[in-house]
Order: sequence, then C-alpha cells, then structure tokens
Amino acid sequence: MQSPVTVTYLSTVHPGQLLLPEGFTLPPVPYLVGLLIAIGLVGYGLYVRRPDVDAVIVVAFAPWMAVGSALHVLYVLGALPPAVAPLAGTPSVYLSVGAVAGGFWLAGVELVRSGVTIGDGDVTVPIVVGAPGIAALLAAAGATLAFGAAAGTLQPVWPTFAALVTLPVTAVAWLVLVRIAPGARRIGAVGVLVIFGHTLDGISTAIGVDVLGFGERTPLSQLILDVGAALPTASLIGSGWLFVLVKLAVAGLVVALFDDFVRESPAEAYLLLGLVAAVGLGPGVHNLLLFAVAGV
Repeated sequence: MQSPVTVTYLSTVHPGQLLLPEGFTLPPVPYLVGLLIAIGLVGYGLYVRRPDVDAVIVVAFAPWMAVGSALHVLYVLGALPPAVAPLAGTPSVYLSVGAVAGGFWLAGVELVRSGVTIGDGDVTVPIVVGAPGIAALLAAAGATLAFGAAAGTLQPVWPTFAALVTLPVTAVAWLVLVRIAPGARRIGAVGVLVIFGHTLDGISTAIGVDVLGFGERTPLSQLILDVGAALPTASLIGSGWLFVLVKLAVAGLVVALFDDFVRESPAEAYLLLGLVAAVGLGPGVHNLLLFAVAGV
C-alpha cells in the first residue's frame, strides 16, 4: 500500500511485473553482496545441519514475518539511519530478516545438540527462533508507532479495527474450510496462520482503499480491486470486498490442497506453507503499521 498523497493506478504492465510491488529495486552493490553472502552462509549451514521442520517451527517464524514489515515501514517513513536504510528496502528487507532469523534457527539447533538448558528446562529450537522474533517485532513496531506519535500523525483506530475484524473472520473461514475439506484440519496451526495472514492482508487492504484512500502497489492486487470497483456494489460497499473474498478463497484452496503433501513430505510442505503465510501476514502487518502512522 502507499499513502494517499502518492496514489498511483495500474496502467499497462508486463505479465512478469504483476506480482512485484511498485518500488521493487535492488540495494547498492555492497549491500547486495553482503546480503547474498549472509543468506548463502545461513543457507549452507541449514543445508548441512538439516534441522527438523514441523508446524511449531513455522509458527515460531511468524514474528519474523512481521519484523520485516515494520522495518520496511520505517524505511518508507525515512526513519532509519542512512547506513541501515538500504537493508530495509524491497527486496532487501526479505534477505536481511531472513538471514537474521535463519541465524537464530541455526543457533537453536546448535544449542539443542549441545544439551544447553535454561534453569530447569531444556532449550528448544522454536523458543530460540520465536523469542528473539517477538522481541524484534515489539522493538520495530514500537519504533514505528513512536515515530508517528512524535510526528503527530498517529491514527490507530482503523488499523486496530482491521486487526480485530480479522480474528472472527479467520475463525469463520477456518471452520468453513475444515467443513468443506476435513483434511485441512491435519495442517493445524500453520493452516490457521495462512488463513489469518491473508485475511489480515485482505481486510487491511480493503479498509486502506475504501476508507483511507490508499493505493495498492502490487499490480495483480490492483487488478482485483479494479474489478471490484467496476461492480454495481462499489457505490454501496466499496471495491475491497472482492479482494478479501479472493484472498480467503486462494488461501483456503492452498491449505486444502496441501493435505496430502503434508502427510507425504511434511518438511517441504510446512516450509512452503510458511512462505504462503508470510506473503499474507507480512503485507497485512505492513498495512496496519503504515495506516497507523500515515496521519489519515
């Protein structure tokens, strides 16, 4: 999403550009090389150690999916130091957060294999991944809101409303999904995370477009919004409802189709479902924070 001041609309785009948001640019070469090296080292370490992948570890990564969103909002606001800012652009922020989160994953694996304990309890990989993610999210989101408060542009009402509405809609969507496709129940928390992330993205986008006057940066999403705006219902309920419906349908279909995949190849299936969840949760959190500090 982008602010009302800089709203742009989709004109003619090449098919390959439909999934890329406006502003998708590579960072300066030194930063790009550093990020690629970091990702390469973490990726190699994970490849060698081959840690277990299950539903719990995927859910533990959920805070990190939102950390990147908060950092990118700070980047858009110009609130990051110049030396750090290139690491939070698009697509740099994905690599930056991925390298850090992957590093904690590796650290967790090593700590568990070394038999390290905390007090009377054993260290677990999900805790080593999730706890720093929660701390990083609180810090990044707090910095974003503090920036808005200092600038006098903090307006949290509609973002809070979007987040609250997402909860019951997610619950209803999940109940409908497991009724239609009972096998989806086996996917459990990761399936709920996928539905929640895309519901949040859909509802926040609809509110941003229909209520707050924001524009959509991703051409494919804008196409769906344009179709919604062309329907007779647009004057009554806006154009964003169709986007919400499409997001729910696609997310539900993906989760339903992954039933057999999860049973046959759980590690690969959960990794892919984690990516699907991230492309919903990340933009959704980004929308909430941007709306909260954009002063609309």
